[in-house]
Amino acid sequence: MTVVAVLADPPREDVVLPRLPDTSPLSAAEAVDLYEAMLKDVVTAVAGSGAELLVNYRDDEDLPEGDGRSEAQLRAVVADALGDADGARFEVQVGSSYAARMGNTMTHLLESESVQSAAVVSPAAPLVDRKEIDNAAMKLRRNEVVLGPADDGRTYYAGFTETIDFESADTPPVLETLTDRGVDAGHEVDYLPMLPVVETGRDLASVVSLVRSRTRAGRIIPEYTATVIADYGLTVDVVDDGTPRLRRD
Repeated sequence: MTVVAVLADPPREDVVLPRLPDTSPLSAAEAVDLYEAMLKDVVTAVAGSGAELLVNYRDDEDLPEGDGRSEAQLRAVVADALGDADGARFEVQVGSSYAARMGNTMTHLLESESVQSAAVVSPAAPLVDRKEIDNAAMKLRRNEVVLGPADDGRTYYAGFTETIDFESADTPPVLETLTDRGVDAGHEVDYLPMLPVVETGRDLASVVSLVRSRTRAGRIIPEYTATVIADYGLTVDVVDDGTPRLRRD
């Protein structure tokens, strides 16, 4: 069984999606609502797959105005998504950077707990579904590293059966950096289909367009994220230079 760690932050303003209010029609409070919805869709996908769900969260001491409620806030979000939070593990992330936290989590799971495979997934990748999580687990039976590409050389998923050099492994483009580290360690590297990760308004425009299209076609959608998109009336226009632009109805 693959242990999938969602590296999550508590849903607070100035902590989650800090670039979104300046690049989209959403306010800081609305960006928090979106983050909660995406996190719910991601944990629902992991919990519905054959993987074990681990919610990895930053210690309050590492966050602005930390008040000791990070785990409680995240447990509430997970419980709202899954009915209860009893089926998920919650552990504090250890490390001074994203790369260090990812590396420490993967190394601990693979070496200290001796799990067969371990992965990290972004909490802001709402289009990840349980089939993709299971597909990644199948690929990890044949490859030591499996990566889920996102736009601009980012990743939404990084799975391992063996450790790599994780120091500064979040150096952009992350997809190339992780690939290089895997190959340098003598590992086989494989990939999942590309999916968007939401950090900016441009990212969100991709998600909005995909969700609205899938809804219209009667296909599977991330339910919580789709609800927020509908509630805030988010749609996508294309400006004169061909750039997609979010707007609210």
